Amino acid sequence: MRRRHFAGWLAGALLARPLLAQTPEPTPPPSPEPKPAPAEEPVDLELVLLVDASASITTGALDFQLRGHAAAFRDEKVKAAIAAGPRGGIAVTLARFDGPRSLKVLLPWRRLATAADADAFAEAVLATPAGQETGSTAIGSAVLDALELFKGSGFDSPRQTIDIVSNGFSNAGIDPTLARDEAEAAHVTVNALVILDEYDWLEGYYRQQVIGGIGAFVRTAEGRDSFIQALIAKLIDEIV
Repeated sequence: MRRRHFAGWLAGALLARPLLAQTPEPTPPPSPEPKPAPAEEPVDLELVLLVDASASITTGALDFQLRGHAAAFRDEKVKAAIAAGPRGGIAVTLARFDGPRSLKVLLPWRRLATAADADAFAEAVLATPAGQETGSTAIGSAVLDALELFKGSGFDSPRQTIDIVSNGFSNAGIDPTLARDEAEAAHVTVNALVILDEYDWLEGYYRQQVIGGIGAFVRTAEGRDSFIQALIAKLIDEIV
């Protein structure tokens, strides 16, 4: 009798094993939904302002350029142009350059929409420790480095522009014409404001070697006395 009971128990246990093996695994919790990328803020223009900080320019010219930019963004006509577009504002960043791969952002991207925004940007420009003029003048390298600033700017715009201010010519780094061609391929316009206090032939040089893209232009200032007004006119032309 004991053998029969044991045999019956053993057969039941063997029959139960497949059932146990087929018990479903616990369902893992659902993976969290990926967070959407932050929406890019709409603006009418993304503008990279490049100032020449090379040793070949006149001593004190870097500080002069920065003070000129601050004064230009305080101008009422510039403020009106900033607010006049269909998206009601622009995005601006300010950087300095000298030799190859030397681009340094002085003020990161920010949106300007109101007169108060423009005044705050002007104050930030004046408060920026720009450093000293140093190194060679690598305009082509500066343009290539500036192209990278548009990536991940956080803004969405129909126009992207690089604006170079200088009173010198490129003497180091990649040929400016090659950098200009890359900018044009990326649908980025390169403009320039040239100060003619050292070389009176620079306007033609920038026109042939540096600027490019839709509506590209060169503006000139005969010297420091006319720089701010030339910069105001250039900014208005770029913004509107």
